[in-house]
Amino acid sequence: MSSDSLRFLGRRLLWSVGVVLAVTTATFFLNRAIPSDPARMVAGPQARPADVARIREQLGLDRPLSVQYGIFLSRLVHVGPSSFDPRKDEAHATCGHLGPLHVDLGRSYQQRRPVIAILKERLPYTAALALAATVLSVLLGVGSGLLAALKRNTWVDAVTVGVALVGISAPTFILGVTLQFLLAYQLGILPLNGAGDTMADHLAHLVLPALTLGIFGAAFYTRMVRGELVELLQHDFIRTARAKGLPPWRVVIVHALRNALVPIVTVIGLDLGGLLGGAVITEQIFSWPGIGALAVRAMRDRDGPVIVGTVLVGAIAIVLANVVVDFAYALLDPRIRNT
Repeated sequence: MSSDSLRFLGRRLLWSVGVVLAVTTATFFLNRAIPSDPARMVAGPQARPADVARIREQLGLDRPLSVQYGIFLSRLVHVGPSSFDPRKDEAHATCGHLGPLHVDLGRSYQQRRPVIAILKERLPYTAALALAATVLSVLLGVGSGLLAALKRNTWVDAVTVGVALVGISAPTFILGVTLQFLLAYQLGILPLNGAGDTMADHLAHLVLPALTLGIFGAAFYTRMVRGELVELLQHDFIRTARAKGLPPWRVVIVHALRNALVPIVTVIGLDLGGLLGGAVITEQIFSWPGIGALAVRAMRDRDGPVIVGTVLVGAIAIVLANVVVDFAYALLDPRIRNT
């Protein structure tokens, strides 16, 4: 890796840290600005005022906002012991750590557990859903876009573009409920919702939410791939390849599609980052225990530490996706390194 690439990567990483910090800070203050009392929600509607005041003091909500933020920021990322027993070391009981680097998001108001532990449980489900949906989107979208471009101005092109337009226009919850009704309720070939208990159950329950997101994403990729290919197939280098007597499939796949996929890769990276932050609606519809469903529950319960944790996960996923895409472009086009 050249020195220019390293400097470019370093600038992007510093920018990413600033963005994540800004998003986390905004979430912290907005969460405090919401006109509700987390202590009252923890204590319950029938709790005595003295009990609510005691819980508010235990949660640190009785302190000035600047003090609360200072404590939050000092605990967010700090240096600590490389190994410890959370049951005995109260100072690090809510920390997650990678060697001496500790991350502490506090303890959930409602679940009374470390937020890091809750996120660790939920993140694998969201990651599996994001990866499965992205693979389906790319396979279906690139394949149908390629077909539409090759059959341009025919009924195949018209049907493919029409279906893609419907897919983009239809909200994901309509598509999800439709798939639930047809494949789970009517035909009974797939589980209705949840995640199951075994690995086989997880995979079976993953199909419907992944298919929902995959079809929605594929509709966008179809139109994008078709548009790129239709333009590229008119270029001189394609005519030259055809004049050399290359097989049609080689001209389309090797010469045209390879160039068309350059902007597609950018969109794939950003979409994957967004999905890793949590597909809120889809996870709610299918009761999929991911980050998105956790965020909805946290907002409903006014669970401030969990809200900040879910936003932090989403911000990191999107920012890292941007960094990877920028770095890939820098490798492909050295001129971008100086921007």
